[in-house]
Amino acid sequence: MNKALQYLFFTVFLFSSLYGKGQSRRDSVIQLYGVVMSADSLRGLDATSIIVEGTGRGTITNNQGVFSIPVLKGDVIRFSSVGFKDKITNIPDTLKGNQYYVIQLMVNDTAYLPATILRPRPTRAQFERDFVNADVPADALEIARRNNDEATRKALLLTLPIDGTEAMNVQMRQQAQKYYYEGQLPPQNIFNPVAWAEFIQAWKRGDFKRKN
Repeated sequence: MNKALQYLFFTVFLFSSLYGKGQSRRDSVIQLYGVVMSADSLRGLDATSIIVEGTGRGTITNNQGVFSIPVLKGDVIRFSSVGFKDKITNIPDTLKGNQYYVIQLMVNDTAYLPATILRPRPTRAQFERDFVNADVPADALEIARRNNDEATRKALLLTLPIDGTEAMNVQMRQQAQKYYYEGQLPPQNIFNPVAWAEFIQAWKRGDFKRKN
Protein backbone atom coordinates (compact mmCIF):
# COMPACT_ATOMS: atom_id res chain seq x y z
CA MET A 1 0.00 0.00 0.00
CA ASN A 2 2.87 2.36 0.85
CA LYS A 3 4.48 1.71 -2.55
CA ALA A 4 1.18 2.47 -4.29
CA LEU A 5 0.92 5.80 -2.45
CA GLN A 6 4.51 6.62 -3.32
CA TYR A 7 3.87 5.93 -7.01
CA LEU A 8 0.69 8.01 -6.86
CA PHE A 9 2.43 10.99 -5.24
CA PHE A 10 5.30 10.74 -7.71
CA THR A 11 2.90 10.71 -10.68
CA VAL A 12 0.96 13.71 -9.36
CA PHE A 13 4.20 15.64 -8.74
CA LEU A 14 5.52 14.83 -12.22
CA PHE A 15 2.36 15.96 -14.00
CA SER A 16 2.19 19.11 -11.85
CA SER A 17 5.75 20.09 -12.70
CA LEU A 18 5.25 19.45 -16.41
CA TYR A 19 2.01 21.41 -16.40
CA GLY A 20 3.68 24.28 -14.55
CA LYS A 21 6.53 24.45 -17.08
CA GLY A 22 4.15 24.38 -20.03
CA GLN A 23 1.92 26.98 -18.41
CA SER A 24 4.85 29.32 -17.66
CA ARG A 25 6.12 28.99 -21.25
CA ARG A 26 2.68 29.78 -22.63
CA ASP A 27 2.46 32.79 -20.34
CA SER A 28 5.81 34.07 -21.66
CA VAL A 29 4.56 34.24 -25.26
CA ILE A 30 3.60 37.76 -26.31
CA GLN A 31 2.51 39.37 -29.56
CA LEU A 32 5.04 41.91 -30.79
CA TYR A 33 3.70 44.44 -33.27
CA GLY A 34 4.65 47.91 -34.39
CA VAL A 35 5.96 50.00 -37.24
CA VAL A 36 9.41 50.56 -38.74
CA MET A 37 10.19 54.05 -40.05
CA SER A 38 13.17 56.03 -41.32
CA ALA A 39 14.60 58.37 -38.70
CA ASP A 40 14.96 61.38 -41.02
CA SER A 41 11.60 61.39 -42.83
CA LEU A 42 9.42 59.14 -40.61
CA ARG A 43 8.50 57.16 -43.72
CA GLY A 44 7.29 53.60 -43.24
CA LEU A 45 9.91 51.13 -44.49
CA ASP A 46 8.51 48.16 -46.36
CA ALA A 47 10.22 44.75 -46.67
CA THR A 48 12.19 45.30 -43.46
CA SER A 49 13.31 42.00 -41.91
CA ILE A 50 12.41 41.34 -38.28
CA ILE A 51 14.39 38.33 -37.04
CA VAL A 52 14.31 36.69 -33.59
CA GLU A 53 17.99 36.15 -32.79
CA GLY A 54 19.03 32.52 -32.36
CA THR A 55 15.75 31.01 -33.56
CA GLY A 56 15.60 31.55 -37.33
CA ARG A 57 12.04 32.88 -37.01
CA GLY A 58 11.08 36.21 -38.49
CA THR A 59 8.78 38.27 -40.64
CA ILE A 60 8.85 41.34 -42.87
CA THR A 61 6.98 44.63 -42.78
CA ASN A 62 4.20 45.46 -45.22
CA ASN A 63 4.19 48.41 -47.61
CA GLN A 64 3.47 50.78 -44.71
CA GLY A 65 6.17 49.44 -42.40
CA VAL A 66 3.76 47.60 -40.09
CA PHE A 67 4.60 44.13 -38.72
CA SER A 68 3.37 41.59 -36.17
CA ILE A 69 5.09 38.46 -34.85
CA PRO A 70 4.76 36.21 -31.75
CA VAL A 71 7.88 36.24 -29.53
CA LEU A 72 8.92 35.23 -26.03
CA LYS A 73 9.77 37.51 -23.16
CA GLY A 74 13.50 38.18 -23.13
CA ASP A 75 13.96 37.57 -26.88
CA VAL A 76 16.39 39.71 -28.89
CA ILE A 77 14.89 41.16 -32.08
CA ARG A 78 17.01 42.37 -35.00
CA PHE A 79 15.63 44.89 -37.50
CA SER A 80 17.40 44.89 -40.87
CA SER A 81 16.71 46.89 -44.02
CA VAL A 82 18.79 47.60 -47.12
CA GLY A 83 20.43 51.01 -46.89
CA PHE A 84 19.92 51.30 -43.12
CA LYS A 85 21.92 50.29 -40.08
CA ASP A 86 20.70 47.23 -38.17
CA LYS A 87 18.86 47.82 -34.91
CA ILE A 88 18.59 45.51 -31.91
CA THR A 89 15.61 45.52 -29.54
CA ASN A 90 15.31 43.46 -26.36
CA ILE A 91 11.88 42.27 -25.28
CA PRO A 92 11.56 42.92 -21.52
CA ASP A 93 11.18 39.74 -19.47
CA THR A 94 9.14 41.60 -16.84
CA LEU A 95 6.13 42.40 -19.01
CA LYS A 96 2.78 41.95 -17.31
CA GLY A 97 0.59 41.69 -20.41
CA ASN A 98 0.76 39.55 -23.54
CA GLN A 99 1.30 42.39 -26.06
CA TYR A 100 4.21 44.71 -26.76
CA TYR A 101 4.29 47.64 -29.18
CA VAL A 102 7.43 49.23 -30.62
CA ILE A 103 8.18 52.10 -33.03
CA GLN A 104 11.58 51.37 -34.54
CA LEU A 105 13.46 54.21 -36.25
CA MET A 106 16.13 53.21 -38.77
CA VAL A 107 19.19 55.39 -39.49
CA ASN A 108 20.59 55.64 -43.01
CA ASP A 109 23.76 53.67 -43.62
CA THR A 110 25.58 55.83 -46.16
CA ALA A 111 28.48 54.34 -48.11
CA TYR A 112 30.69 56.88 -49.89
CA LEU A 113 32.20 55.65 -53.15
CA PRO A 114 34.89 57.39 -55.18
CA ALA A 115 33.56 59.68 -57.89
CA THR A 116 33.47 58.36 -61.45
CA ILE A 117 33.37 60.67 -64.45
CA LEU A 118 31.82 59.31 -67.64
CA ARG A 119 32.76 61.05 -70.87
CA PRO A 120 30.97 59.78 -73.99
CA ARG A 121 32.74 59.67 -77.32
CA PRO A 122 31.82 62.61 -79.58
CA THR A 123 31.01 60.44 -82.60
CA ARG A 124 30.14 56.83 -83.35
CA ALA A 125 33.21 56.46 -85.57
CA GLN A 126 35.53 57.55 -82.77
CA PHE A 127 33.83 55.13 -80.36
CA GLU A 128 34.29 52.21 -82.80
CA ARG A 129 37.93 53.15 -83.35
CA ASP A 130 38.70 53.33 -79.62
CA PHE A 131 36.74 50.13 -78.89
CA VAL A 132 38.67 48.13 -81.49
CA ASN A 133 42.02 49.55 -80.41
CA ALA A 134 41.38 49.15 -76.68
CA ASP A 135 44.12 47.20 -74.89
CA VAL A 136 42.36 44.27 -73.17
CA PRO A 137 44.55 41.91 -71.08
CA ALA A 138 44.75 38.35 -72.35
CA ASP A 139 43.68 36.86 -69.02
CA ALA A 140 40.50 38.98 -69.06
CA LEU A 141 39.59 37.59 -72.48
CA GLU A 142 40.23 34.05 -71.28
CA ILE A 143 38.01 34.59 -68.23
CA ALA A 144 35.26 36.00 -70.43
CA ARG A 145 35.45 32.95 -72.71
CA ARG A 146 35.27 30.54 -69.76
CA ASN A 147 32.33 32.35 -68.17
CA ASN A 148 30.40 32.22 -71.45
CA ASP A 149 30.82 28.45 -71.69
CA GLU A 150 27.51 26.58 -71.30
CA ALA A 151 28.80 24.21 -68.62
CA THR A 152 30.23 27.12 -66.64
CA ARG A 153 26.94 29.01 -66.82
CA LYS A 154 25.05 25.97 -65.51
CA ALA A 155 27.53 25.57 -62.65
CA LEU A 156 27.22 29.25 -61.74
CA LEU A 157 23.43 28.98 -61.82
CA LEU A 158 23.51 26.12 -59.30
CA THR A 159 26.06 27.72 -56.96
CA LEU A 160 24.97 31.37 -56.93
CA PRO A 161 23.32 32.29 -53.64
CA ILE A 162 19.70 33.40 -53.59
CA ASP A 163 18.82 36.98 -52.76
CA GLY A 164 17.37 38.15 -49.46
CA THR A 165 13.74 38.14 -50.56
CA GLU A 166 13.90 34.61 -51.94
CA ALA A 167 15.71 33.35 -48.84
CA MET A 168 13.08 34.90 -46.57
CA ASN A 169 10.24 33.39 -48.66
CA VAL A 170 11.81 29.92 -48.45
CA GLN A 171 12.28 30.27 -44.70
CA MET A 172 8.70 31.45 -44.14
CA ARG A 173 7.32 28.56 -46.23
CA GLN A 174 9.35 26.07 -44.21
CA GLN A 175 8.14 27.57 -40.94
CA ALA A 176 4.51 27.52 -42.16
CA GLN A 177 4.87 23.86 -43.18
CA LYS A 178 6.33 23.03 -39.76
CA TYR A 179 3.63 24.85 -37.80
CA TYR A 180 0.85 23.38 -39.96
CA TYR A 181 1.73 19.86 -38.78
CA GLU A 182 2.70 20.87 -35.21
CA GLY A 183 1.72 18.10 -32.76
CA GLN A 184 1.11 15.48 -35.44
CA LEU A 185 3.05 13.39 -37.90
CA PRO A 186 3.51 14.98 -41.35
CA PRO A 187 2.01 13.05 -44.25
CA GLN A 188 4.17 10.55 -46.09
CA ASN A 189 4.24 10.61 -49.89
CA ILE A 190 5.13 6.93 -50.25
CA PHE A 191 1.47 6.09 -50.91
CA ASN A 192 0.73 9.26 -52.89
CA PRO A 193 0.11 8.40 -56.58
CA VAL A 194 0.75 12.01 -57.67
CA ALA A 195 4.19 11.97 -56.03
CA TRP A 196 5.01 8.65 -57.69
CA ALA A 197 3.97 10.04 -61.09
CA GLU A 198 6.24 13.07 -60.61
CA PHE A 199 9.09 10.77 -59.54
CA ILE A 200 8.71 8.58 -62.65
CA GLN A 201 8.64 11.63 -64.93
CA ALA A 202 11.76 13.04 -63.28
CA TRP A 203 13.47 9.66 -63.68
CA LYS A 204 12.63 9.57 -67.39
CA ARG A 205 13.94 13.12 -67.85
CA GLY A 206 17.22 12.10 -66.28
CA ASP A 207 17.06 14.42 -63.30
CA PHE A 208 18.80 11.85 -61.10
CA LYS A 209 21.73 11.19 -63.45
CA ARG A 210 25.16 12.10 -62.19
CA LYS A 211 26.26 15.40 -63.66
CA ASN A 212 29.86 15.78 -64.75
